[in-house]
Amino acid sequence: MRHFFNIVSYLFHPLFIPVGGTVLYFLIAPYSTLEIQSGNILPIFILTVIIPIIFFLILKNLGIINSIFLPTLQERKYPLYISCALFLMILYKVIPNNYVQELFYFFTGLLTATATALILLFLKFKTSMHLLGMGSILMFMIGLSIHFEVNITLGISLFTLFTGLVATSRLYLKAHSKSELLIGFLVGLCSQLIILKYWL
Repeated sequence: MRHFFNIVSYLFHPLFIPVGGTVLYFLIAPYSTLEIQSGNILPIFILTVIIPIIFFLILKNLGIINSIFLPTLQERKYPLYISCALFLMILYKVIPNNYVQELFYFFTGLLTATATALILLFLKFKTSMHLLGMGSILMFMIGLSIHFEVNITLGISLFTLFTGLVATSRLYLKAHSKSELLIGFLVGLCSQLIILKYWL
């Protein structure tokens, strides 16, 4: 069972949330050209997956962090700084070149949620980044469904199920307390919910 929950934690790692949300957008959006898709997905993948992995390897070699799951408060600080910087780079350099309004606000929400998690970190509270990411994508999917008037109830239901599975895995692995999971989910969900009014 432990191996199964470890696999779940890796599959739904917060590292994959930005590119996952981007791909979901292009799957749901009724209009999108190949040029716009490649102009957004590739640079976002490089900035949110490849570069963080390189930074992780550097920080691990320096002895600053020990695990990709960042179990301690101290280990989380630098990756969150890096995430905020990369989200700002996407908002100012990537999306303006292939402007997609919905993605702009999705990443604004992710930046807000990550900054909130960083503030809570200074208050000695370890927010669950797994649930923060799941809450962000779940609310983004609901927003896209309303915005494009597309029925993706099945997809939303499945993702709700996956969110519960991720929460269960983090509890089973003793990575977080219930309050850390709940706050993480609410931070991710609310960061997207507040921004909905700007693009719906």
